[in-house]
Amino acid sequence: MAILRRLATIVLAGVLAGHVIAADSAPVQAAEPPAFSGEKRPFVYAAGRPEVPDLAFTGPDGKALKLSDFRGKVVLLNLWATWCPPCVKEMPSLDNLQAELGGEDFEVVALSLDRGGQGQVEPFFMETDLQHLTMYLDPAMTAMKAIKPPGLPVSLLIDAQGREIGRLSGEAIWDGDEAKAFIRHFMQEG
Repeated sequence: MAILRRLATIVLAGVLAGHVIAADSAPVQAAEPPAFSGEKRPFVYAAGRPEVPDLAFTGPDGKALKLSDFRGKVVLLNLWATWCPPCVKEMPSLDNLQAELGGEDFEVVALSLDRGGQGQVEPFFMETDLQHLTMYLDPAMTAMKAIKPPGLPVSLLIDAQGREIGRLSGEAIWDGDEAKAFIRHFMQEG
């Protein structure tokens, strides 16, 4: 009887602490992440948080980069192109999101898949007055082969360890309160 009381006390303490106790796993946080939806589709969580392929691309200076260069930060990887109307529509909100949340803990990596590379993307950045996003380029479209999105734009939210939290296909209002609260939730996760 004393063993049953002791076990009940342990279980109750775990429940009060906000954790679910499993015999072979670590405690799971009780708080669920906030919901987020784009203009037409919801954010879809990735089962088990798989590691995102270490994509290779270039910066505006031609320097070779890899997605792993951003480890330690939560990353919103946005695959887009200048010829994609929904992509173009959401770029100012991504720029505003980067201005507000970008820094040591978070970065928007807006990766252009334009075959014309910098010669095509730089004029778009200037015409659209994008001041906070860095021009990341993948003219060979290797990210399309690795990520296999159903179309553009697609945005992957990646945790600080390089694992996919989930993705949103289609455009979204990234600088809205709902999106910022959603991203801050994962920034606080660590």
